Amino acid sequence: MRTDPGTLALVSLLLPLASFFVLAIVAPFRRLGRPAAYFSVLCATGAFAAAVMAWLAQGESTIPTLHLWEWLPGQGKSLATVGVLVDPDSTVMLMLVTLVALLVQVYSLGYLHEEPPKGLGRYYTYQSLFAFSMMGLVLSPNLLQLFMCWELVGLCSYLLIGFWYPKPEAARAAVKAFWTTKLGDVGFLIGIVLLWRSAGTFDLTELHAMVQSSTLPLAGLSIITFCIYLGAAGKSAQFPFHVWLPDAMEGPTPVSALIHAATMVTAGVYLLHRTSWLFALTPDVLLIVAWVGAFTALLAAVLACVQDDIKRVLAYSTVSQLGYMMAAIGAGFSAAGFFHLLTHGLFKALLFLGAGAVIHAVGTNDISKMGGLARKMPITAIVFLIGTLSLAGIPFFGGYLSKEEILGAMWAGGLPGPFAVLMLVAFLTAFYMFRVVFLAFYGPSHVAASHGELVMTTPPDEGKIVHDQPGPHSSHLHDPPASMLLPLLTLAALAMFVGIYSTLIGPLLPAEAAEHAAPGWLTPSAVGVAVVGILLAWLTYQRRTINPESLASAFGPIRTAALAKFWVDDAFIFVYERVLLTFARVVGWTDRYIVDGVLNMVSAWTLTAGDDLRTIQTGKAQDYVYGVAVGVLALILWMKLS
Repeated sequence: MRTDPGTLALVSLLLPLASFFVLAIVAPFRRLGRPAAYFSVLCATGAFAAAVMAWLAQGESTIPTLHLWEWLPGQGKSLATVGVLVDPDSTVMLMLVTLVALLVQVYSLGYLHEEPPKGLGRYYTYQSLFAFSMMGLVLSPNLLQLFMCWELVGLCSYLLIGFWYPKPEAARAAVKAFWTTKLGDVGFLIGIVLLWRSAGTFDLTELHAMVQSSTLPLAGLSIITFCIYLGAAGKSAQFPFHVWLPDAMEGPTPVSALIHAATMVTAGVYLLHRTSWLFALTPDVLLIVAWVGAFTALLAAVLACVQDDIKRVLAYSTVSQLGYMMAAIGAGFSAAGFFHLLTHGLFKALLFLGAGAVIHAVGTNDISKMGGLARKMPITAIVFLIGTLSLAGIPFFGGYLSKEEILGAMWAGGLPGPFAVLMLVAFLTAFYMFRVVFLAFYGPSHVAASHGELVMTTPPDEGKIVHDQPGPHSSHLHDPPASMLLPLLTLAALAMFVGIYSTLIGPLLPAEAAEHAAPGWLTPSAVGVAVVGILLAWLTYQRRTINPESLASAFGPIRTAALAKFWVDDAFIFVYERVLLTFARVVGWTDRYIVDGVLNMVSAWTLTAGDDLRTIQTGKAQDYVYGVAVGVLALILWMKLS
């Protein structure tokens, strides 16, 4: 008997929600810490198993499975429903989200072993809600439910980024992420409201059918799709909304892996992929998406080259790869962007968790204070190298085919400008990632032996919270414990499997098949620029044939601008301080002195008039008789005159 994939997907969705409710409501259980964590991991395991079974049950069928319940009743039909939409795209995305969420939760058992029980229970409560929110977004059958889950994802990211809220940096980063993404979310909300006004429905299946039958009104559609794109640009950190993502590194490293791998930041890419048939009707908006994506990829790659914080390098790398995905969608080949989303989710989670293992052992994020770690942490070095080669797009590693698909999409889409930009980004990606590898793992060691133990030569200042860890670090350098090592090995194995299968056979999933015929010179060119980037990093940071200072000085103005983040953050601060706060002061003055002033004046006049009128109440009967007589005479006179 064939199991209904919709039911399995619903089970997968509800398990993290059940975990959240149990941990949120049963306070004594949440405060135990470890038992709460185990319960959350158990629910995450069940969710992943159900997601895999839903994918297997769906198979290669392109017919979607719908489970819908009426939410907002209307005349004739519901204004909105809630439920799940299961098809090849949603099931494979559901598997990726549940897998990364599960591995991150297992990894956190070791990484946060020194976290107080209350804090650990709170952490897993947020994790469960985040997993439910992202899965709800993936399975949403309509734009209204998708927007609700979209906002829940933003809320959970705020809670997780600011998990160590006593640190001012973490609190500021959480607020920055929340408000920056909200700028885009306003556009998204306007877009779906305008789309409902035009089409009369939020349902994705109905909208798709209207597009196929050419019954969707085209008037104002470019404005609608651009507004939807603004929401995607905010979540997926496209220029100029990219500023929130590097600062989000203030959260625990497992949170960084969760947010920056296959979940929150890919929500925008997933949204555009799910509505690609709608954007196909507005080629002018797609052109904007392609150029902004390519520019974002280049900007972030340049910024990554000057970072010494290992997590910030990976953060800017994520921004750059998201630009890759967006550029492919803008070229009209959304399947290529979606394919890279899937492979990127695996190897970027691997890189972040690998970086967390290094930080956990060394006690610093600064790659200039590492070096020689491959000798003491060989397994971590190997898995990190696998993730780096995947990101660089080297054959037999995870990102090889997906990056080539995107480059081929840009060429086939007739966009030589963005294509050239992305080829340059491929070179820079290989360079800055192998800069990290050589400085952290294979360069000269910057740790010294003391009484038989390895200690940092430049320990963190006393009394300050270490950038990424809430508690003290071990002075021993070694590979992480089993709870952290298992997710690393799992992700490394998956990245290698996808890479080998893609290189020797082709796309792993039928939906990822190429939508274009790539020219024969594309593969050697794409791999060649990556190899040149690796070689330059090796000559500069390993062999020291090229002086790093000389290389940096050769790009003096660009380096200076990159160190200042190209002043984009300064522009936001200027707008906030000089425009928004000035406008707020004007509104405050108007409210205080004009609105309140008029009301206060009227109130004072009323009181004064009341005091004056009170004097005519003498309490003498004869005065009231005179008053009645005068009133009667006045009425008689008025009647005569009229």
